[in-house]
Amino acid sequence: MRWPPPWPVKNGGLGLAAISYIGLDYLRHLSPTWHARLQPVLWSVLALVAVARVPFYKNWSAEFRSALSFIASMLFMLSALLFEALSVRFVTAVLGLDWHRDSPPLPDTGQWVLLALNEKLPHIIVEILRARIIGLHHYLMLFMMLAFSVLFDSVKAPGLGLGARYMFTMAIGRLLRAISFVSTILPSVRPWCASARFRVPSYPHRWAQKYYFPYKDANAVRQILQHDMAYADAEEYLGDYRPEWGSLSFLIDFLRPTVSEGSSWYNLLKKAGGGCNDLLYSGHMLVAVLTAMAWMEAYGGFSSILVWLLVAHSAQREIRERHHYSVDCIVAIYVGILLWKMTGFIWPLKDAAKAKRLTKLDEIQGRLIQAAKDSDIDEVRELLKEAELTNGEREKGRGKVMWIFPCVTIFTALTIVLLAFTWTSDG
Repeated sequence: MRWPPPWPVKNGGLGLAAISYIGLDYLRHLSPTWHARLQPVLWSVLALVAVARVPFYKNWSAEFRSALSFIASMLFMLSALLFEALSVRFVTAVLGLDWHRDSPPLPDTGQWVLLALNEKLPHIIVEILRARIIGLHHYLMLFMMLAFSVLFDSVKAPGLGLGARYMFTMAIGRLLRAISFVSTILPSVRPWCASARFRVPSYPHRWAQKYYFPYKDANAVRQILQHDMAYADAEEYLGDYRPEWGSLSFLIDFLRPTVSEGSSWYNLLKKAGGGCNDLLYSGHMLVAVLTAMAWMEAYGGFSSILVWLLVAHSAQREIRERHHYSVDCIVAIYVGILLWKMTGFIWPLKDAAKAKRLTKLDEIQGRLIQAAKDSDIDEVRELLKEAELTNGEREKGRGKVMWIFPCVTIFTALTIVLLAFTWTSDG
C-alpha cells in the first residue's frame, strides 16, 4: 500500500518560507540570543521536511540524467573562483600598498544621490535603507530553497538541472568579472582597506615600476603616445621575496608573497577574499541577480517581486557602505540578467522521452489507424506497447541505483548548503 506524501504543497509556501528565513535571520541584529536559538531550529525543520518528501518524489530519473551536468558545472564554477582569487590578489599586490593608501576614490554620483536622500527622506526610511536585511548567504539560501522545492512540485524538475544552470552561469559571470577588473585597475572606495587586510610589499611590482609609474603626468603620456614604447631609463628595479614553489613559481609575480605571510600560495589565495581594489563588477550583486532571475523564472508570483526589491536594497547598500562604486552594481545587474537568459539550454530541460514517444507514434500512425478500423484490439495494444517501450526510461536493472542516488543527492546537497553557510556567513 502506498501512503500519500506528507505536506502536499503545490505552488505555495515557498515564498512564505523564504520570508520567514530572512526575517528570522535578521534577529541576529535585534536579539542575538533568540537568533542563536531559533535559526538551528528553522534549518532542522527545513532539512527534515525536504528529507521526508524524498521517497515520494517522482522525478529521480530526470535528476539522474542531470547529475553529470551538475557536477561539471560545479567543477567549472570552482575553477572560475580559483582564477578570480588569483586575479584579486594580483590587482591588490601589483601596485603596492603605498598606491592604495595614496589613491583617492573615484567620483561616484550614485553616492552623492544617496547622501542627498539621507537629508531629504524621513529618518525611518533612511534607517530601513541602512539596515542589513539581506546578505550573500541569504541569496544562496534562497536559491537552495528554490532548488529543493522540486520535491514539492513547486518548481519544474530536475532540481539538479536548475542548480547546474545557476553554477554554470555564475562561473561565466565570475570569469568575465575577473577579466574586467584585471584589465583596468581601479582605486578602492575604501583607501585604507589594503593596508588593513594585506601585507603585500609597499612598493610596486617591477612591471608597474617599468610600465606605469614613469608615465603618470601629462607630458609623459604625450611622449608615450608619440613613441609607443616604454622610453624611461631602465633602473635597478626593487625585487620581491621568492619562495620555493617549484613548478608554480610563475605565480610569484602575480601573488607577490612576503616573508610575514608565509610561503604557502594556497594561504595567500584564501586571504584574497573580496580584494581591496574596486572589482568591476560586483560579485555580491551577480549572486543576487542570478538568484532573482532563477526565482522569477522557476517560481514567479508575488515572492519574485519581493526578491527583486531585496536585490535593489542590496545594490544601494553596496554603494552606501562603500563596498562598490555605482557602476559596479549597475553592470552586475544587466550582466546577470543577460547571462541567465543565455543559459536557458541547461534548464528547464525538454522532455526527451515524450518527444521520442511522439516520434514513434508518428511512425506507427498508419498501422494504428488501420488496426482501429479493423477493430483489432490486440494489434492496437501491441502498437501502443511498442511506442511505450521507446520511452527510453528503462528502469529495469537500475533499481538499486535509483534508490541509492536520491540518498547520495540529498546528503551532498545538504552538505553543500552547510558549506555555503560556513564560507559566506561573514558576507
